[in-house]
Amino acid sequence: SPNSIDLAEDRERWNAVCSQLEIPQPPGGTAVSLEEALSIVERVGYPVLIRPSYVLGGRAMSIVYDDEQLNEAMKELTQQGSLGREGGLSAERPVLIDRFLEDATEVDVDAISDGKDVYVAGIMQHIEEAGIHSGDSACCLPPVSIKDNILKQLKIQTRKLALALKVKGFLNIQYAIKKDEVFVIEVNPRASR
Repeated sequence: SPNSIDLAEDRERWNAVCSQLEIPQPPGGTAVSLEEALSIVERVGYPVLIRPSYVLGGRAMSIVYDDEQLNEAMKELTQQGSLGREGGLSAERPVLIDRFLEDATEVDVDAISDGKDVYVAGIMQHIEEAGIHSGDSACCLPPVSIKDNILKQLKIQTRKLALALKVKGFLNIQYAIKKDEVFVIEVNPRASR
C-alpha cells in the first residue's frame, strides 16, 4: 500500500520500525541543507552514504569521505543536477545520510508475503564490497560465503520487516554484513528484479 511504501521511505517512521523490531541500521539522519548534512556527519563520522529519498534504482547515490565531497554532493542534489531541476530537496524530500560501512558485504533478500506469512525466495550476495548499486554489482545466488547463522538472521529480519510493513506481494531488502553483524540498509516493498 502507499502507507507501506511511505513507512519504508520516511526516515523517522522507518527508524521507529527498526527500533521497535530491534533491527540494527547504520546511524544517520536526513538533511535539506549543507549545514544539516554537516551536523549529521559530525555525529556519525565519515565516510557516509548520501542519497535522495523517494527515488528508484540508487539514483544520485554517493559515498562521501570529506567535507568538500559532501558540499559537492549536496550541490548536485539541490541545485545543479537533475534532482535540483525536479524541485530539489525539501522537508518532504530530504537527502538521506548514513554512516557507510566500509569493507561490509552487501546482500539483497527477495521475499513474498501474503500479510500473514513470508517466503524468502532468494538471498543474493554481492561480490564487491557494499556501496556498488545492485544493478551494477556482480552478485551470486545462492550466497557462497555467508555463515549459516547469518543467513538465518537475514530470514528472521526479513520476516519481521515484511509483517511490520504489512506487505502483500513482493519485498526486496538490502542488508550489509560487517564483522558478523547484520544491518538493514533499506527496504523496498515491491519487486526488485
